[in-house]
Amino acid sequence: MERRGFLRGAVAGGAAAAFGYTLMRGAAYAAPAQPGPGPYGALGAADANGIQLPAGFTSRVIARSGQKVGATSYTWHNAPDGGACFADGSGWIYVSNSEINPGGGASAVRFSSTGQITGAYRILSGTRTNCAGGRTPWNTWLSCEEVSLGYVYETDPYGVNAAVRRDAMGRFKHEAAAADPVRKVIYLTEDESNGCLYRFVPTTWGDLSSGTLQVLKAGTATSGSFTWVTVPDPDGSPTYTRDQVSGAKRFSGGEGCHYANDTLWFTTKGDNRLWQLNLANNTYELAYDDSLVSGGAPLTGVDNVTGTSSGDLYVAEDGGN
Repeated sequence: MERRGFLRGAVAGGAAAAFGYTLMRGAAYAAPAQPGPGPYGALGAADANGIQLPAGFTSRVIARSGQKVGATSYTWHNAPDGGACFADGSGWIYVSNSEINPGGGASAVRFSSTGQITGAYRILSGTRTNCAGGRTPWNTWLSCEEVSLGYVYETDPYGVNAAVRRDAMGRFKHEAAAADPVRKVIYLTEDESNGCLYRFVPTTWGDLSSGTLQVLKAGTATSGSFTWVTVPDPDGSPTYTRDQVSGAKRFSGGEGCHYANDTLWFTTKGDNRLWQLNLANNTYELAYDDSLVSGGAPLTGVDNVTGTSSGDLYVAEDGGN
């Protein structure tokens, strides 16, 4: 039995809540997720920002769409979505996508070691519906276009190098990306009702300019074994990448993904599921399925997912799309 903590964010009204679950190992073992104690304690009353937090936690508004970021001259983008933090000397940088079309792109906010905002700037422009993505071990941000025949863009959180479109990573309705430094691949989800799960194998680890795009092939069950098969035409035209390999496993609206400890976790919003790929033995199973939780599903609208080195997972809910 594995224990994981989940973060449940209620988007409407800016409210949020946190609670935990115990994950059983796969649907074959009956209900794979049941309510359990969270690691952070009970939620308190909503604070001045309308957010419920456990004792010892506080919230702070960093930026609002259409308004200047702190004391900078930079206006924050609309529809913020996936993001990540990067070390910056004794401080850090937060990167966020903009899920609008046209426009899209991504922005960054720089913080000092004390948490003060010291700058804000654009790191990607002229793209479409940049939804999720993922950070790389070499400290770049992969920003993914959630549109048909969309691209992945590799960006520089530090604002020094220009963003680069990574054509070899395939053209499809990209959602999220997760780097696996053990196998030296990047996993990619596809936000289609009949989408697939992919991995990109760079020719050289750390350089995404060339490589091989592969799709997961498996049966129709909720658990079993899988293999990776090369996608003949990553450009996705005239045949979509998800339709090029017979037996490619379909997932209902791929969303966030996270790699840790020989496991890839990813969510599918069409059926409110959290999947896990056990990469050491090439098997897959369900970690959470709302239809198997008695008394009403406590987690719905699954969206982005991330985790910690200690083994906690955080799954965000999306009240929109």
